[in-house]
Amino acid sequence: MRISQYMTRKVLVGHPKDGVRQTFFLMRSEGVRHLPVVDDAQHLVGIISDRDLRRPDWVDEDFMVSHPYKLDDGLLIEDLMTRAPMVVHTYDSIGKAVEILAEHRFGALPVLDREERLVGILSAYDLLTAMGELLAELRGGRR
Repeated sequence: MRISQYMTRKVLVGHPKDGVRQTFFLMRSEGVRHLPVVDDAQHLVGIISDRDLRRPDWVDEDFMVSHPYKLDDGLLIEDLMTRAPMVVHTYDSIGKAVEILAEHRFGALPVLDREERLVGILSAYDLLTAMGELLAELRGGRR
């Protein structure tokens, strides 16, 4: 079972200079919880999650935020994103992704191809789909 079989290929991305408020509403309207961040050359430079945008502990570290839940575009994605995130590749096994997600308590991982280009994202939901198929196969096709 390879990651390429289960990853989400249509990936919404953000850019480091995008505003936090703009990003929050984009993610909400598109129904995504994890947003890979790419530079102008489309190289992966980070990832941001809805949890990062809701997390009040970063407020204490930034003088620009007057209220933890009053997001504005004065704060940029690059201020909150996880830089150089852990990734998986299309050719990696689902098992590798499970180990990374479980060990680090991540909700998703960016997926890169052999040329290190962002080609997808693998979420915990995608892994549940893979595990469901595996269980059905082990039961002889019964669910």
